[in-house]
Amino acid sequence: MTYAADGRPGAPAPAGPPPAPPAPPRRRKRGRGLKITAVVLVVLGGLFTAADRLAVDFAESEAAEKIKSKQGLDITPEVSIKGFPFLTQVAGKELDEVEVSLDGMTSSTSDGRQVKVTELSATLHQVRVSSDFSSATADRASGKAHISYADLSAAAGPGIKVSYAGKSAADRNQVKITGSLLGLNVSARGTIAVADGNTIRVRADKIPGSSLPGWEEKVRKRTDWERTINDMPAGLKLSDAKITPDGMDITVTGTDVNLAG
Repeated sequence: MTYAADGRPGAPAPAGPPPAPPAPPRRRKRGRGLKITAVVLVVLGGLFTAADRLAVDFAESEAAEKIKSKQGLDITPEVSIKGFPFLTQVAGKELDEVEVSLDGMTSSTSDGRQVKVTELSATLHQVRVSSDFSSATADRASGKAHISYADLSAAAGPGIKVSYAGKSAADRNQVKITGSLLGLNVSARGTIAVADGNTIRVRADKIPGSSLPGWEEKVRKRTDWERTINDMPAGLKLSDAKITPDGMDITVTGTDVNLAG
């Protein structure tokens, strides 16, 4: 309350402007700088990753063409380079892991015939490469080769058919072999085995009518055979064979495997 000059109460004094709100605390420039740095790092990381993936795609394509040319394939193989970052692996000229899938690789045999490997897939470890991917050698490899019954029949020779003989026979690595000899149909079960790291052998277990003089020998010339595969990538070896309803699966292993160059 205010008072007049004579001491009596007077009119209230007019209200002044409201007090100003307290000023907000100033943001620290350091925090803002850290955020900017984080954004820049994320962007650069994304660009590096994109560049790395582009380099992988190019390298996979180049490697596939080199393998196709060296192995004489009609179809370009699939090549998948594992590990990140790829560019640092290239700088060291060694790739941690590479997966390769080949379809329809045809290999000549020692007797002039051909064996078609229907599918071949392998995982290669510590692959030493040249800067232009003209050469590639893996310290070790493991995988599987598959030969279909159609391709086994073609490898056996004209007029011979190799087919699935059932689970119990497959468990003993046996297949059914049919053909004709002197106008007669001949059927027998044969055992398939892999020998010497590059040879497929088939031998009939029992020949029907083998008591006839000279008959078994004639039949075995048709049913029994072996094919040595000469054109596998250097360093790869065939080992265990397993009969399946679709054909034969063969374990593939190797050291110092040369895929290109």
